[in-house]
Amino acid sequence: MKPDARSDIRHVSDAELVVQALRGSERAFGEIVRRYQDLLYRHAERMTGRRDDAEDVVQSAFIKAHRNLRKCRDPERVGAWLFRIGANACKDFLKSQRTTVPVEKMPGLVATDGDPEREAELGSVRNEIEQALRSLPVEQREAFLMKHVEGWSYTEMSETLDVSVPALKMRVHRAREELQVLLQSYGS
Repeated sequence: MKPDARSDIRHVSDAELVVQALRGSERAFGEIVRRYQDLLYRHAERMTGRRDDAEDVVQSAFIKAHRNLRKCRDPERVGAWLFRIGANACKDFLKSQRTTVPVEKMPGLVATDGDPEREAELGSVRNEIEQALRSLPVEQREAFLMKHVEGWSYTEMSETLDVSVPALKMRVHRAREELQVLLQSYGS
């Protein structure tokens, strides 16, 4: 393959990549994977709490996507379609493994000044948040993490998860309420 042929595929639209992949181009599907693997991995790692599990979930999602590419209704939005497959793979994994979500890397919960007292305090807060997140239903946890950790808009979440904006707002709202109650009870 010529060096410029590889870079040319990076400028091809998602829809065209889907068409080429459906015609048997592994290179085109590889480019789709390259474009979306980080997004799926970040979400899977936050949902599963472990790198190895996230890698397995993402690999499983891409295998399923490859097998079912013909079912992608809107090739221009293949990223959203892939995210739904990945999100569902996370939910299935969590249901089967009953894993937890570590929050060591959540913004605001990592001491950057090296203060041991602050680190100990944050460790305690992390444990409480992890327990609280673990107790949430998977759909609420997913919506909460997408909104408040990833910073997605409700519109982006709706388009990606194929769930209505009001339903997502309710999931996030219920997650916040439940987390607040749980965290207050831990502090008592």
